[in-house]
Amino acid sequence: MQLKISDISEIHKAAGQFIAGMGNDKVFAFYGAMGAGKTTFIKAVCEGLGVQETITSPTFAIINEYRDNEGNSIYHFDFYRIHKLEEAFDFGYEDYFYSGNLCFIEWPELVEPLLPGNTVKVYITGTDAGTRTIETKEPD
Repeated sequence: MQLKISDISEIHKAAGQFIAGMGNDKVFAFYGAMGAGKTTFIKAVCEGLGVQETITSPTFAIINEYRDNEGNSIYHFDFYRIHKLEEAFDFGYEDYFYSGNLCFIEWPELVEPLLPGNTVKVYITGTDAGTRTIETKEPD
């Protein structure tokens, strides 16, 4: 799947297309440079799934939990502040990654060896003009 967002006003439409293409996949790893729009896009996806809570980056908490419109948990991770894999073990990453609930992971490259084999990789790239491209790569 490849989506283009030329203007921030298009983000919810793109999020809807992303949701429609998610299928039965549950773990999504978002790759992109600082400021690429990972958190902003995840926020739009969560809103499209019916999350009513405030959706923010879990930079300091490492994980935020939201509820979709059916009451299911959605886990949002930000591993930017992880310095070693042991930190992910400390909070029990397996309980989240293998829960069967949606997991949206920012900065997954810092915990790459821990990602489930069925993780969908999502690449967000931007241009100086503000256009964003969102591209998914299904698990091998």
